[in-house]
Amino acid sequence: MNVQVAVLCDAATDDNGKLNLLGAFDTIYAQQLPAVHPQCSVALRVTFFNGEEGKRSLRFNFVDADGRSIMPDFPPIPVEVSLPEDIHFGTRNFIVNIQQLKFDNPGLYSIDISLDGQSQASIPLLVKYNPPATT
Repeated sequence: MNVQVAVLCDAATDDNGKLNLLGAFDTIYAQQLPAVHPQCSVALRVTFFNGEEGKRSLRFNFVDADGRSIMPDFPPIPVEVSLPEDIHFGTRNFIVNIQQLKFDNPGLYSIDISLDGQSQASIPLLVKYNPPATT
């Protein structure tokens, strides 16, 4: 398995195997805490190779700097990998849309991605507290 793309963005779509991304980012500037990001997407493009066929479990875990999950009930995504005999690899796009993502504190967060319990990628996210200027 090869992770070609793992990114947090404003939006993503899959158009017949083409991954389309809009507004990739790694920092959120919050004027108040807790901060709520209204909508975002995690986009993942993965290549599977011969010998990796079968039922798999893809998991996304959103964690804070201490490793605590901020979305503990995020369900795993079942993935069925099958490749025809004459194909050496197959590429799949995965898009997870998230609404009302809440951050109680500023700091470093990450989106950890695993397949069958094995870590595959981690997307860093920094939440910066930037209160409005007082006059």
